[in-house]
Amino acid sequence: MDVRSYLKAHKWQVIFFFLYNWGWVSGQLHYSVVEELGPGTLVGNFAHDLGLSLADISKRNLNLGSEGSTRFFYVNQRIGALTVKEKIDRESLCGSSSTCILHLELIAENPLELFSIEVEILDVNDNSPTFSANNQTLKFIEQGANPGMRFPLKFANDPDIGVNSITQYRLNPNPYFSLSVKNRKDGVLVPELVLEKMLDREEKKEHTLILTAVDGGEFPRTGSTEVIITVYDINDNAPVFDQSTYKINVLENLPLKTVIIKLNATDLDEGLNSEIQYSFDHHTADTTKKIFNLNPETGEIYIKWNLDFEESHFYEFTVRATDKGIPELEGHCLIHIEVQDTNDNTPEIIFTSKTNNVPENAPLGTVVGFITVKDKDSGRNGEIKLDVSPNLPFKCQSFKNRYSLVTSGYLDREKVSQYTILLTASDLGSPSLHNQTTVILNISDVNDNPPAFLQSVYNAFVGENNEPGRFLCTVAAFDPDEGVNSNLIYSIADSQIDGSAVSSFVYINSHNGNIYAQRSFDYEQIQVLQITVKVEDSGIPKLFSNVSMYIFILDTNDNTPTILHPEYSKELIVQEKIARSVSAGYLVTKVSAVDQDSGHNAWLVYSLLELASNSLFHISAYTGEIRTVRDIHEADNNEQQLIVLVSDHGEPSLSTTVSISVYIVDNIVQEITKSQDFLTNSKPTPDLTLYLIISLVAISLVSIVTFIILLVKCLRSGNYEDNCGVCFLSNSHSKQYAGEYQPKLFLNTDGTLKFMEVRMAPAEPQGQCYQACFNSAVERNDFNFMKPFNLNDLTNEKDGSSKTNDSSEPNQVRWQ
Repeated sequence: MDVRSYLKAHKWQVIFFFLYNWGWVSGQLHYSVVEELGPGTLVGNFAHDLGLSLADISKRNLNLGSEGSTRFFYVNQRIGALTVKEKIDRESLCGSSSTCILHLELIAENPLELFSIEVEILDVNDNSPTFSANNQTLKFIEQGANPGMRFPLKFANDPDIGVNSITQYRLNPNPYFSLSVKNRKDGVLVPELVLEKMLDREEKKEHTLILTAVDGGEFPRTGSTEVIITVYDINDNAPVFDQSTYKINVLENLPLKTVIIKLNATDLDEGLNSEIQYSFDHHTADTTKKIFNLNPETGEIYIKWNLDFEESHFYEFTVRATDKGIPELEGHCLIHIEVQDTNDNTPEIIFTSKTNNVPENAPLGTVVGFITVKDKDSGRNGEIKLDVSPNLPFKCQSFKNRYSLVTSGYLDREKVSQYTILLTASDLGSPSLHNQTTVILNISDVNDNPPAFLQSVYNAFVGENNEPGRFLCTVAAFDPDEGVNSNLIYSIADSQIDGSAVSSFVYINSHNGNIYAQRSFDYEQIQVLQITVKVEDSGIPKLFSNVSMYIFILDTNDNTPTILHPEYSKELIVQEKIARSVSAGYLVTKVSAVDQDSGHNAWLVYSLLELASNSLFHISAYTGEIRTVRDIHEADNNEQQLIVLVSDHGEPSLSTTVSISVYIVDNIVQEITKSQDFLTNSKPTPDLTLYLIISLVAISLVSIVTFIILLVKCLRSGNYEDNCGVCFLSNSHSKQYAGEYQPKLFLNTDGTLKFMEVRMAPAEPQGQCYQACFNSAVERNDFNFMKPFNLNDLTNEKDGSSKTNDSSEPNQVRWQ
């Protein structure tokens, strides 16, 4: 192909290149390619024209999305070019249409984008002109035709267009006829035979001519037919129409058999020579004969098939009027029919998207799909407006009849996981026609919700001495996300409890949140465990939440009472001495014991074993004081064996025994006698009594001031009930025990100090608060519990009479 032919074949591509560089083309590419090119032929480099790099081509996955376009073209991903896939025959695609354009849609991903490509198929001269028949016959009457008369001939057909179609007809030279070519409005060349001289049948009754059709290709192609002319005798008047051309305007979709025109032709002859029959001429297209029918007797032209403006908006053909003379004579007229459009086509909606899932964190303006609307009508009947369902976070952005569906609001899958969008396309015709289509978009999940526990705090209770592996509690959380974003994993936050890792105390199942004990707990070592449970999802990035859990260790009766006084051992029996002259109620000794348990398990009771009916001694059940119950008789043994049983109130009860030997003597050691004489016979010492009174007043003042300071601090912190829930400061107990906690003096009748009594607080059920007004348990992550008093240093005076004071309250300690 030379340069001129190449420029002709690629003229649209050259023109598009200049228009594109001048900025006159926006959002659309135009290429031209000649037909009959082999597969692999480059059509155009759209990557270069769109400004895309080779990296963008691979990343964005460019491909053709138009229906049917992938048959003839494909995208060369390596260089970003549109390439011929299959040999294209322009005539089979577009017939005799002057332009043949294929509309392609190029779709790019990441982000989703659509480009329009128009590929014009250029014609090449690959078809020769052909006539419908190898010969055609004309009949003439001698003397019936004057020189200069014209007679239409059958024209040839060439499916090529433009310069490649038929451009001329040639007739072999002869003295009687010449050739004239008429160019119709639709561009068809109609050959006409021109009579040059009068015909004489006696001279020559038949003429044979060769009609040749030539196209305008660079290498012209030709086609020929024989024209046989027979000369007859006189029928010298041909039918004549009242108009040479008829122009008719009709609406599309007229009912079938509607008469659009009635032709009228006349013949000046008479008899059979004046009887006329109407017919389509030889070169009337088959499509015209399919739509219209002609009554040969009346000349009425009526609709045979549905008229459709969108298929063809005009028709042009020739009608012959032929008489019945011998030879037949005929007249011709041209019929031009204009079809007017009506609004008879509803808009068409085409939604294009590579995915129907939109992430819920998509930013505003994210393109989720492309919408193409079409209407085969023209004018306002083909103008379309597109509406989207209201109150949805989506809208349409338009460019001519192309739209992109974008997000107009923020999405939340946990609120709405799927949207059903109704697209309504309406034309501007009267009446308006509309069409609807439904687009379903699923909102895909992202990890935007942290897991949340079902409770703000968890409590578990377990008795001490439990077996390792015991189930304690289940923590549960939920995550409104879905899929892997809602797969939860439970764990315990690392921390230290009494210097040991929390993992040595408890274990949690990471899948179901079940918490188990790792060891056996001892209430006497620790009463409450505070742990922090963490739950996280499996999304990216991971989100988590924490919750506090308190494990309360419940006391069990696992400790026997411990004797604090008198000091003894299993090998040594405690010995006490009393004078035979003591009276009833004399305090022999006092047994003091403690229990490391708490509550009822630490509430002790004292009793004597093997107590005879004439027993000399009695022990107070709650104070442990052993006193004489009568005077000592001469018959009483000088050595009395007492076995004291100390029992707690647990279930089952645990106990400890201590053996005490009491010796009855007539005279006690001199030092003891002097000491007793000092307490019983000495006069009151004013200085000692004064000092004791001053000490007691000072202790009381210090206690009151301390109480007031603690109360003020609790009130200022606003957490009086939470942080100041001290047992001895609570509103319900402060007044009850305020007097009991103050020391009490017991004096002899002569005013000397007999003994001083200090009472311990009554035992309360477990769970009582022992923390003063300082940091709360939550803030300190530990709990302070009252430890047993160390009573090892407590002693009793073994001489002197005292008033019996058996209190009903447990765990009282009396110091003398």
